[in-house]
Amino acid sequence: MTALFFALIGMIYGRTHTRLITEMGGLMKIMPFLGVSFVIGGLASLGLPGLSGFVAEMTIFFGSFEHPDIFHRVLTIASTMSIVITAVYILRMVGKFLYGPIQDQHHASLTDAVWYEKIAVVTLIAFIAAIGSLPLGLSDMIRTSLSDVVAQLMR
Repeated sequence: MTALFFALIGMIYGRTHTRLITEMGGLMKIMPFLGVSFVIGGLASLGLPGLSGFVAEMTIFFGSFEHPDIFHRVLTIASTMSIVITAVYILRMVGKFLYGPIQDQHHASLTDAVWYEKIAVVTLIAFIAAIGSLPLGLSDMIRTSLSDVVAQLMR
């Protein structure tokens, strides 16, 4: 997700020459491929099921909730509120610069992603969806490689 966001932000900055969200608006009409890709990245960051962010969040929350004491369980439940804060932040940001009226008329002449940018973005989205859909393969690989490290730590 981070690689996708950095790539998309770089592509958008390369076209708009600004990082200020207040100076952008209506970019979904101008750059639909980059806009939809940014929305997919945002949904993955929110933890939408089927995308890698969901797997990461659920792994952390289930692992934290396994502690038998009430303190860890209360902290885990309280930390799930971060999901709501993240959702508000990302959805507001996406709404501000992708939708609404075009803020700068120079942006109306911008171009969408070119073929090599599309290949990079689609590849990253495919990996985000693959990890979200089939997380056990990655988890098994990590578990196997960390078994020696865990054994050393348990001594």
